[in-house]
Formats: sequence, structure tokens, C-alpha cells
Amino acid sequence: MRTVLISARTCFQLAASTVSRRPSLLRPMVASVSQMGNFTPMAGTVAFRRNIITTVKSTGSQEEEILVAQRKNRPLSPHLSIYQKQLTNVMSALHRLSGVALAAGFYGVTCSFAAASILGVPIDPSALVNFFAGLPTFVDYALKAVVGFPFVYHCINGVRHLVWDSSHMTSLKGVYLTGYITIGLTAVGGLWLLFC
Repeated sequence: MRTVLISARTCFQLAASTVSRRPSLLRPMVASVSQMGNFTPMAGTVAFRRNIITTVKSTGSQEEEILVAQRKNRPLSPHLSIYQKQLTNVMSALHRLSGVALAAGFYGVTCSFAAASILGVPIDPSALVNFFAGLPTFVDYALKAVVGFPFVYHCINGVRHLVWDSSHMTSLKGVYLTGYITIGLTAVGGLWLLFC
């Protein structure tokens, strides 16, 4: 974990640039300082007098320059590549990808049936069955696996999410347990669909 230290000068510059863009932020500060009257600050504190911060009218280009200068000093967020892959984020990504792929396939098939009826191209379910029956065995199994495993995974992982929505198995141990159960049931269900 990286700690970023900001100097008092930088802090003051940031405050001044913020106030210059939005002078309404200064009014409560000025009122509270003027109500305090004469006071002696405790050791280690910083006291701002009312006349230190003044608003300056700036143009859009000056504000842009200030913003660019601030962005140069801003630390960058770490990229996703530095994080170790975990069961939770991989299963979340696979759930989304399988849902998108299944939806695209479903809409592709239904839209092709609708377009075929509009264009007068005969697409008959019995012709599709005969086409798939004539495919070589390895192509048949590959197509079943490409469709079957994502379907089973998305369904079982959806049930897993429903269990979480009922406030069960939401601890870290429960999340991993349901993840391993989902992977196991996906393997069993996908193989069952593949060979039936």
C-alpha cells in the first residue's frame, strides 16, 4: 500500500483553486473565522486568517491549466494485471460472459427464424435436425459443449445468486463453498448434456 504525502503548500494551492472556481465555498469559512474573534491556536494546529484566502477570477484556460497540473501529480490507479485472480472475480466474469453469449445465440436464432419467414426463405426445424444429425461426431460434441457448459454454468450460478439474495452463504467461506459447488455441478450437468 502506497502512502501519498501532500505538502501544506499543495494543500493550500488546491484549496485556493477550489475556492476560485466556487466562491460560495468560502462564505461559511469566512463567517466562522470572523466569529471566533481573537484566539490562540493550540500547538501543532494551523490557523488561517480571514484575509489569506482570496478569490481570483480566472478564465477557462487557466482553470484547465490548473486541472492539468493537478492531474500530473495525481497517483495512477493500479491496473487490473497486478491483482491475483480469485475464484470470485473469475466466476463473476464468466457469469456475465456466458449470459451475453447465450442471449446473443438465442436472439440470433429467433431473429433468423423471423427474418426467414419475412424473406420467404424456408427454415424448417426438421431440416435443422437433419442438418445437425449429418454432422461428424466431433463437431456434434463440440457444438454441444460450446452451448451446454455455458448454459448449465449460467443457470447454476444464477441459483447461487438467488441464494445470496436470500441472505444465505454470504460470508467469504460461503461464497467459496457455493463457488466450488457451482463448478462441480457445472461439470456434471455439462457432461450429462454432452453425452445424452
